[in-house]
Amino acid sequence: MFRRTARLLLSLVMLMAAGLAGVVATAGTAQADDCYTWSRTLSQGSSGADVTQLQIRVGGYPGYGGVLAVDGQYGPATAAAVKRFQAAYGLTADGVTGSATFSKIYALQDSDCTPAHFSYAELNDCNSTWSGGAVSAETAKANALRTMWKLEAMRHALGDQPVTVTSGFRSYSCNSAVGGASNSRHLYGDAADLGAGPHSLCKLAQQARNHGFNGILGPGYPGHNDHTHLDHRSSRYWSAPSCGI
Repeated sequence: MFRRTARLLLSLVMLMAAGLAGVVATAGTAQADDCYTWSRTLSQGSSGADVTQLQIRVGGYPGYGGVLAVDGQYGPATAAAVKRFQAAYGLTADGVTGSATFSKIYALQDSDCTPAHFSYAELNDCNSTWSGGAVSAETAKANALRTMWKLEAMRHALGDQPVTVTSGFRSYSCNSAVGGASNSRHLYGDAADLGAGPHSLCKLAQQARNHGFNGILGPGYPGHNDHTHLDHRSSRYWSAPSCGI
């Protein structure tokens, strides 16, 4: 009788443990599913929406002065960016995006696809709709997401210390209220102003050169002695004379 009771109790404990493990596994999968889940290994020659999603997340690893195209084509530039991402997080840097790389991306992102250390609210203190700028609300928000992933890469490269965003998307009215330029990249949602914190404004401007920003304005450039400005303009324009840029 004692043995039968012991076996029954052991069975109950095992069932409870299995059930708990199932809950944990389901929760982990759900976190990825809430945003985006990749269903195949990606490598050079791959193409499609899943490559586009990957390019957004490794957009901060194009190399010095580079900008990674978000075009859904897994070419040499994407493979190189993936290698840098993998190396930055201690993964095998082979340029092939498989389960280990996807797991790291899942760990870095929140359920709304933003990276762990930045949010849509940080990139938009103007309004809650992302409307009223130079592009559609959908485009402005998508541009901000790409900016955040580049900032996440930059933050990691700077020792995982906070990077403070002081201004992001602006509608025309918000831009006018703060005296922004009439053609400001903030109107497109693809710009971020950074304030000093653990890192100086010059350190931020210097590091940004490695993370896919075509526009870098900082100390020494008119009107930028109190912040570093980063954006995704179509061609490179870097000017932070006080920082050697």
